[in-house]
Amino acid sequence: MKKLNSPKELYEFRERLKDTTFKPDALRARVCCGTACTATGAHKVIDAFKKEAADSGVEVEIVRTGCQGICQKGPVLKVEPMNIFYQRTRPENVSSIMSYSMLGNMPYRQGLYRDGILSEPIPVMTDIPFYKKQIRIALRNNGVIDPCNINHYLAVGGYAALEKALALMTPDLVLQEVDRANLRGRGGAGFPAGKKWAHTKSAPGDIKFVIANGDEGDPGAFMDRSIMEGDPHSLLEGMALCAYAIGAQYGFIYVRHEYPLAVQNLRIAIKQAEELGLLGKNILGTDFSFTVDIREGAGAFVCGESTALVASIEGERGFPRPRPPRLSQPGGGPWGYPSNLNNIETYACVPVIVEKGSDYFTSIGTKTSPGTKVFALTGKVKNTGLVEVPMGMTLREIIFDIGGGMLGDKKFKAVQTGGPSGGCIPAEHLDLPIDFDSLASVGSMMGSGGMVVMDEDTCMVDVAKFFLSFTQSESCGKCPPCRIGTYQMLQILDRITSGRGEQGDIRRLVELGQYIQKASLCGLGQSAPNPVLSTIKYFREEYEEHVYEKYCRAKACTGMGAFVIDQAACIRCGLCKEACAFNAVTETRKRYIIDRNACTQCMACYNACPINAVMIKKQRHVILEEEFKVPTETIELIDRRARMVLRDILKKKPDELTTVTRDQTADAAVRLMAEKNISDVIVVDEEGKIAGIFTERDVVRYVHKNVDLKAEPIGNLMTTKIITFEPSTEINAAIQVVSKEKIRHLPIVEKGRLIGMVTYRDLVAHVLPEIIYMAEAIY
Repeated sequence: MKKLNSPKELYEFRERLKDTTFKPDALRARVCCGTACTATGAHKVIDAFKKEAADSGVEVEIVRTGCQGICQKGPVLKVEPMNIFYQRTRPENVSSIMSYSMLGNMPYRQGLYRDGILSEPIPVMTDIPFYKKQIRIALRNNGVIDPCNINHYLAVGGYAALEKALALMTPDLVLQEVDRANLRGRGGAGFPAGKKWAHTKSAPGDIKFVIANGDEGDPGAFMDRSIMEGDPHSLLEGMALCAYAIGAQYGFIYVRHEYPLAVQNLRIAIKQAEELGLLGKNILGTDFSFTVDIREGAGAFVCGESTALVASIEGERGFPRPRPPRLSQPGGGPWGYPSNLNNIETYACVPVIVEKGSDYFTSIGTKTSPGTKVFALTGKVKNTGLVEVPMGMTLREIIFDIGGGMLGDKKFKAVQTGGPSGGCIPAEHLDLPIDFDSLASVGSMMGSGGMVVMDEDTCMVDVAKFFLSFTQSESCGKCPPCRIGTYQMLQILDRITSGRGEQGDIRRLVELGQYIQKASLCGLGQSAPNPVLSTIKYFREEYEEHVYEKYCRAKACTGMGAFVIDQAACIRCGLCKEACAFNAVTETRKRYIIDRNACTQCMACYNACPINAVMIKKQRHVILEEEFKVPTETIELIDRRARMVLRDILKKKPDELTTVTRDQTADAAVRLMAEKNISDVIVVDEEGKIAGIFTERDVVRYVHKNVDLKAEPIGNLMTTKIITFEPSTEINAAIQVVSKEKIRHLPIVEKGRLIGMVTYRDLVAHVLPEIIYMAEAIY
């Protein structure tokens, strides 16, 4: 390649490439060669295209693209100029695609995308629900270009931002543009990139580094991997713009060794950019020089933490280091040089911001979290893959509109965001907008972008154990809170999920988790307990069932429940008896029976039964069935009704809350209660927080004492002894408290905010029908 010596030469070269590359009337197949599609035979499809083209004498351009997103349907490809999208393409389908689409200009229906077996096929990619709501910035070139061909990147506008910066902008203007865009770090912390760049720029010294964090060790995450594999030049251009803005000369891309394709494509991209004069000394004939090197990590999860990553770059073991100094300060970066570190996706967004302006970027997403975010959508969802959506899109839209809903149309239970250090978000927050602040408000985090969907058959205690076991095994061991604390938490979870849970285990998990969060050295240790704490917060009932009733509702944990055989469903195949190693299944003339005294709850019979006649029930449910002959369905319904919470009452009450200030007269509160036909008003202070409560009983008491209600401020008469309740408090627990404390009004507070008021009469009215129902059902 001829080296380009000025921004003008780059512009002219790009314009020539636009005319000669990707001609609009050429027959072309853009075949996804991302990791998932490669594993399912993408290269065999390419070979079939080459053979078919040679046999038919038709010239077909094959473009090996990066990940096109919908990994569940791979190998996928797009045929041009008809713009027909094909899924699950096999080599034997290629001849039909050639005949129908490339020669006949019509779709091959059997290879098109369908929502269901009876639905009409969709030929155009942008009409497919998976792609319809996506906006691609970081992934703008994935699925379009060959990542190993720099001419492709240039032909679609690549390095235009670098050209603009070197020709028309000073380093300060580039930094200001990124700062105005409020580009927040896509690696998880969400710190504004512009602020970080400015801090590094202000550090003393002539030598500075730009570091790209491509470690990405989260289970089920492959966002950065797909950018490095499918569009490495966007990363290099973003790093070069950062280097230009902060005055850096050297760059490192830190990639884990398990990403061989990413390393290979990055090396090719660096070599091609150096040959064209887009990297190296005197880029495009200017005084700006920037060289990039790759550092491969050994795969330690902790090396995703910035200071541990720096230690690994230096050739040391990946141990986190205390801060300050930060990486952007002298002594913080590799070998003590000030450095700027962002993840891959953050750098990939920078060229778009510089080329199109910050206003374009901030027009997408939310005010505090502008732009888009790439997510790796995995788990119990129909369409898994890589999605890029504007910030502010709800979880429901991502999972059900883009992801196609739950596998087997089962009930959604939770979604885990932020990787193993994130939290599990329940169904009640499905309409939560996805941005940095909203996720933090519900106890989760953005993380690098992993999103694992779970259905009704998922045991949340087992999920928490899985993620904690990962973070515990990946702990570097440097600080005792993380090394010892996560091990102790894992021991407790092992005990709970094997049927040996003890009273106080849940409390100990919470205490240990909070201690680890406060005392761990690095961010990974501080966030390690998040999956456990979030599942306890939202799914505490499952923990209590595991500990106190030795029962797993998802049937995922061994050593749990009472095993019985549904005699009406049993076909007497005998597989349960054959599977049992402890002779707990006995055979009579008419049926098979499980001896629960001999049963070890190993689940062998449950897994062996071909028609699900072996059932796992709660021990007390089995006793009730046998004692009172009550059907299982009735007992479960009674059980659910008995565990209602205060939020259930609030849903049936008016949303309006009546409040007064402490300086108002008591007479005003009395008139308010009379007008609204209520028995109490809440007294709030200057900050809007609960200061007290004034009830009809207080009115009677003070009238009896001849207190002048028209003159006396309510602050002098209100009741200040207030007990507040969480909306998740069970009704039976609330009744015990109000009976003991002799109170009649229960303010319901969530996250420090008053959301409703429940009275003792509400509790009785809500529970009395359940008591009658239970009595009728049992007797």
